[in-house]
Amino acid sequence: MSMTDPIADMLTRIRNACRAAHRKVDVPSSKMKLEIARILKERGFVRNYAFVDDKKQGYIRVYLKYSDEEESAIQGLVRESRPGLRHYVGKDDIPRVLNGLGFSILSTSRGVLTDRDAAREGVGGEIICKVW
Repeated sequence: MSMTDPIADMLTRIRNACRAAHRKVDVPSSKMKLEIARILKERGFVRNYAFVDDKKQGYIRVYLKYSDEEESAIQGLVRESRPGLRHYVGKDDIPRVLNGLGFSILSTSRGVLTDRDAAREGVGGEIICKVW
């Protein structure tokens, strides 16, 4: 079985783990996925993440964040650009997510950035996903 969109697989694993109220989820590792996990931690949507070396590809263990009422911090996680239909935006066309309550993760020439960071840097790029 081949996986054509590993980023979508990561987002789906996180989404499913949130719905099932799991405390952690393991995702096969890549540099892009590590950057996405870093941004989710910086923005407070996950408690933490760790790279686990298994002498092969390795995997990322993402520790999910919940409120006192056991409600997930991640309410929405949507893949925007996909292998069959890439979604690129210029620096002036970066969309807002839920009027600023959420954010987009972009792959830019300056690395993987949030929508606000990309606008501050003055770069556009490929919208990887939207989080709220």
